[in-house]
Parts: sequence; structure tokens; C-alpha cells
Amino acid sequence: MNIHVKGIQYYVEISGEGFPVVLLHGFTGDSSTWSNCEELISKNSQVIKIDLVGHGRSSSPEAIERYEMQSIMADLLYIFQYLNITQADVVGYSMGGRVALAFAMAHSSYVRKLVLESASPGLLSYEERSNRREQDQELASKIIENGMEWFVEYWENIPLFDSQKKLPASSRKRIKEQRKQNSIKGLANSLIGMGTGSQPSYWEELTHYSGEVLLLTGSTDEKFVRIAEKMSEKLKNSQWVNIDGCGHAIHVEQPEKFGTIVGGFLSNKTNIDSRRKKH
Repeated sequence: MNIHVKGIQYYVEISGEGFPVVLLHGFTGDSSTWSNCEELISKNSQVIKIDLVGHGRSSSPEAIERYEMQSIMADLLYIFQYLNITQADVVGYSMGGRVALAFAMAHSSYVRKLVLESASPGLLSYEERSNRREQDQELASKIIENGMEWFVEYWENIPLFDSQKKLPASSRKRIKEQRKQNSIKGLANSLIGMGTGSQPSYWEELTHYSGEVLLLTGSTDEKFVRIAEKMSEKLKNSQWVNIDGCGHAIHVEQPEKFGTIVGGFLSNKTNIDSRRKKH
């Protein structure tokens, strides 16, 4: 279904029955990237998959302001209210994890449980954010100049996704074709508007968040393992699961394990502890 929010269109897929869980994909992804783990997550949940602005079948507006975190949080709140959702679980991967965390911080009453896969609260210092904004602006310009074929080839070969090269050829081809379906303008504007350098830092706010949080990382994704370790020390009610032999996109590389862990966390109504677990 399509939901129109302040002049732009969001593509939303809803399936299953139970307590709602909202899935937010990463940069270059769309709602289809959850397909291999969706069945396990939906056993006790109604799954709501959203194509974020600039991605998939959602709009790719010209105005950078529509990609900024404050704007996206307002759009998500509208979608929740449009669907009569007063509370949901929210699962976010990478960029979608940053969006999920921002939404939980701003609208905590709407979020029962939060799952952050390979996500961060942003960059702590102004200098780090400024440098990252310059890098993202440069890459956005290259996307527009060189086109989608060039960008997808470049993106799938960055070190962050090295572990995905072990996937079957058919899986790699499916991921590549999905990425190519995105809008050049949408991806470029997403980098500028909601890149890590553009979003606010939520590091200091983590200690004030009391909701249940599951942090998921792949053991070979060293940067995000370090980030999750620091986040777990600040979050009051969190569990961190580090999955052996997996990289950045756990739900793509090990979908059954991802779906089982997330489904178990969402269906368990008891409080969790803060101990780190390995799988």
C-alpha cells in the first residue's frame, strides 16, 4: 500500500497478525531485503515493512530537508497514526537502525522493544560529523555523475560488505538487482540528508532511554562491534548478541539465525539483562 505524507509517498507492506513490528532497511535497501527472515519474525507479530524516503517504491523528492532525521521521524509518526498503531516493536538495520533509534528517542511511548542491527547513535564530535558530511557529499556527487551501475559496483566492493562475497552467486545477484532499482537522486539525497554526519548524535541520550533494546552485530564487523559494546554500557535495559562469522548485514548473511533471535526477543515478555551473548 502507499501512504501519502506531506506531499510524498511511502510504500508500506503489511503481513501477518499479532503485535506490530516495523522493519526499517539500510541504505540502498528496500522492504524486500527482509524476505528471508520475515517468516520467523512474523510468527507472533504483524510485520510492517516500510521503504524509507529515497528508496524502493517510496518517493525520492528533490528537497534535502525531506531526508533529514527530524523530517523522517515526523513521517514515521504520521504512518503509525495512519495505521492506528499506538505502540510497536521497531527493527532497524544500519541506516534504518539510526532512524529506529532516533524515533525511539523522540517517541518512546510508541516503541515497546527496539532492535538495532549494525547501527550507531551517530558521531560524537562536531569534527567527525563535519568530515563525514564532506565524504557523503562527495559520494553523492559521484553517484549523480557516474550513475547507478557504477555506484552499485563501488558499493558492493567496500570493505563493510566483504563477508557478503561468500554468499551464493544467486543471492549476490539478487542483492545487486535490488540495489539498482533505487533512484539515483534518492540515494544521493539520502547520503546528504540522513547520512551519519548529518544526523544528531544520540550518544549522550542513550543513558536516559529505558526501553528494551536488542543490539545485534556480526563478529567480523569490527567497527560496529566496538560501537555496540559502547552502546550496551550506556543503555539501561539492553542485550547485545554478537554473531560469530557474520558481517554487517546479519539478516542477509544468516537470515534464519537473525529471524530466530529477533523473533524470540520480540515474543519474550520478560525483561532482559545486559549480558553480552555470542551465537
